[in-house]
Amino acid sequence: MAASVNVQAMDQKAFEKDLNAIPKKGASEKLQALQDLRYRWIMESYPETGTYQGYPGVEQMWTDQSTRGIEQRKGQTRELLAASRHIDEDNLADNEKLDYQLLYQDLLTQVRGYQFPEHLLPVNHMSGIQRSVPGVLNTMPKRNPADYENILARLEKLPQLIEQTQVLMEKGLKQKLTPPQITLRELPGQIRALIPADPQQSPLLKAFNEMPATIPASLQTRLRSRAQNIYQKSLVPSWQAFAEFVEREYIPNANTETAFTRNDDGVRWYAYKVREETTTELSPEEIHRIGLEEVRRIRGEMEAIIKKTGFTGGFKEFTDFLRSDPRFFYQSKDELLKNYRDIAKRIDGELPALFGTLPRLPYGVKPIPAYSEKSQTTAYYMPGSMEAGRAGVFFANTYDLNSRPTWEMEALTVHEAMPGHHLQIALAQEQKDIHRLRRTKMYTGFVEGWGLYSESLGYDLGLYKDPYNEFGALTYDMWRAVRLVVDTGMHQLGWSRDEAIAYFMANSPKPEHDIVVEVDRYLVWPGQALAYKVGQLKIKEIRARAEKALGNNFDIRRFHDALLGAGALPLNVLEKRMNAWIESQGGEISVTTPVSDSAGQAALNI
Repeated sequence: MAASVNVQAMDQKAFEKDLNAIPKKGASEKLQALQDLRYRWIMESYPETGTYQGYPGVEQMWTDQSTRGIEQRKGQTRELLAASRHIDEDNLADNEKLDYQLLYQDLLTQVRGYQFPEHLLPVNHMSGIQRSVPGVLNTMPKRNPADYENILARLEKLPQLIEQTQVLMEKGLKQKLTPPQITLRELPGQIRALIPADPQQSPLLKAFNEMPATIPASLQTRLRSRAQNIYQKSLVPSWQAFAEFVEREYIPNANTETAFTRNDDGVRWYAYKVREETTTELSPEEIHRIGLEEVRRIRGEMEAIIKKTGFTGGFKEFTDFLRSDPRFFYQSKDELLKNYRDIAKRIDGELPALFGTLPRLPYGVKPIPAYSEKSQTTAYYMPGSMEAGRAGVFFANTYDLNSRPTWEMEALTVHEAMPGHHLQIALAQEQKDIHRLRRTKMYTGFVEGWGLYSESLGYDLGLYKDPYNEFGALTYDMWRAVRLVVDTGMHQLGWSRDEAIAYFMANSPKPEHDIVVEVDRYLVWPGQALAYKVGQLKIKEIRARAEKALGNNFDIRRFHDALLGAGALPLNVLEKRMNAWIESQGGEISVTTPVSDSAGQAALNI
């Protein structure tokens, strides 16, 4: 596949050649060829993704964010969708029908999204090149001189990516399409944090401080010198100019309105995002009502825990106590990380009781990098890759220790590591009987729904024995319930940012810094945070149905293995698949309960 000089895209002629090479006969053969092409297209059109997956041949490239590159990808996606319509689903085996359904649904959803100018919002305080570039560079292999040549090549081509990104932002400004102005306050600092005066302190050159001893010292010196030369002559001026553009032009002229629906065609755009993220047909209004029901339910359970502790004050006094009492906070970042690792080790030993199959890929616990920690969430998970030789990582935020209480740590570890994101994502990657296109697919409703569902497994894992930790688990469940209310409230129902923060503060003991970061996250990622609780409720509902249908024959290990065994799935597809599994185990399925009606039925991340 050919590439442009500085950026990457699957060459149109090569794409057409591969598309035309798809067999004309045989539904199975057509599907296999189309899946193969779709996988190569993703890896080569988005080489950063290729790097994370250990895909060869893309290590020197960045995604082409020029108008030509964007339009070419859109056109190619439409051609893939058209080709998928020529597959006769009736002539596919059952497992192939699932492959086809997912391929067609994903392409159709992507093409439907092209009616909205999402590409004109390439940067916000939560995502964008200032966050993705150092992550990609630090994920790249660092084993031999050739690996470092690849890193140098990417560094050389980085100014063009910065320029392309700025052009998109300028076009967004002209159309009055930007993130809310209030959320951009940390953006210039995030950019400048990449270009400190000392090159060795830059996240962009971190790899050159980690060179293996197998590379001769003299060669290490030459490679490091080349990197620092690129840094000083090219990267510093490019990033500095970008920071000045953001500071002097972008932020002063950014939208002061916070509701995403205030954008042109914003109501339909937000509804699309909600459907895309949750993989359901729930409307924003329905989700808002579910959130209110969940907040009421969880609040009742939290009040019961307060009584159990013997605390004499009310909910507000108790949450103030949790936010401020020194017993709940560590004095050093190392102490905080050590406790996360201790919790993770305790969890690992209990997992065989709940899962018949566990992943082989290991994971670690690391601090969120300093250049992004202030405006980053409490934690996140970065998938590993056996092909790339990289473990999964649970990144914990160690910024401002007074906003990192101990009572949230057990639930957070369950969600981000095991049996949450690492277990689910690593297992999906290791499913050799499903196409590689599906092994790395992320459906937010499933992936984050599983993470939040996993938090409820903490009781089975021997966690939450301390009432404060149990309250912490409820706090995290409340956090995701509040999201349903706040996200839809701000974007659909006219809530202000201050009203959202106040509602969050009134129903959660999370520190104010975390709450402000969270609310600003919902403003720049509209709809994304809805998927957690919606997905959790659906998984809870499916489990309750299985327990009722199978009675004494219900086996939690078999249930979890079946739920995770096909990789991540849209929630509508998951439900049908698990209903079939329940029937295969001898159970009878009654009428399906909608997600919106299940909120109050189950005791029911980040």
